[in-house]
Amino acid sequence: MSPYLVFLIGLVVITIGADFLLKGAAKIASLLGIRPIIIGITVVSIGTSLPELAVGITAVSEGAEDIAIGNIAGTNLVNILLILGLSAALRPLPLQLKTIKLEMFVMVFSAFLLLALCLDGLLSIRDGILMLLIGVIYIFLTIKNSKKENASVQEEFIEEYHPSSRAEKKKTRIWIMHILFLAGGIAATIWGADLLVAGASSIARSLGLSDVVIGLTIVAIGTSAPELVTTILATIRDNRDIAVGNLIGSSITNILFILGTTCLFAPGGLHVNRGVLWFDLPLAALVAIACYPVFRSDQMVSRKEGIVFVLTYCVYLGAIVAFRA
Repeated sequence: MSPYLVFLIGLVVITIGADFLLKGAAKIASLLGIRPIIIGITVVSIGTSLPELAVGITAVSEGAEDIAIGNIAGTNLVNILLILGLSAALRPLPLQLKTIKLEMFVMVFSAFLLLALCLDGLLSIRDGILMLLIGVIYIFLTIKNSKKENASVQEEFIEEYHPSSRAEKKKTRIWIMHILFLAGGIAATIWGADLLVAGASSIARSLGLSDVVIGLTIVAIGTSAPELVTTILATIRDNRDIAVGNLIGSSITNILFILGTTCLFAPGGLHVNRGVLWFDLPLAALVAIACYPVFRSDQMVSRKEGIVFVLTYCVYLGAIVAFRA
């Protein structure tokens, strides 16, 4: 079978799987009585990043670790520059979330932490454990701060992630259905990741490209499909705090939880490509810093700023194709 077809099938399967997984996880969280705002800023952020985890673990197991690291660096750039930019270009994004201050700080901190940990050319199991511990602290603080959000923001999350009624919580059929959604989504995501990595590696070899370039481009864009769909839909529905929170939360999760967990599956550590170390990771850190004044100015991401983000990503993509392909 053509590697392009294998990659495409993998992308479709992983996207559908992630959607089922996310819906199942969010509904189960609701059935367990978890508040909609916590579902939105934790469960959904982690859920939309699970394709990256599946790809990372699969890539490590198949000896294509450059895809694992390249995918995370590339995905975070896709999240902020392309997806957030497209969302703002469609409709300016006013920011009301109080947790945005914490998330902005953690996004910048995690980007520079990753850069610092990669300076020796290796992400070890110890580095992975450190990232996971910081991730747990971040989730704890986010949940704590979510209680301070104003009524309009709380209502926005309630509209998007409806709390389950008492009647629903007592119906075994509903529990079983959403557990099956979750299990099926996990299985499809893992299978899709296997196909996607196999197809991407074959494409890289056939075109004479490195795994890291494939990871930074088509794999990163492909695994960002759940974030793209979630964000665009939230923007169209005017749930713009959810749109921004999802992307920032996902960017943090990608580093602290996804890459942290991936490190645990690499006994010898993840070797960091020099191009990623000296170009892509510093760029991701600079983009995180650039978000701060953008988000602080008028408490809004304007249409003009969104267009600049998208154009910046296009230039970045062009630079990869021109100088690293």
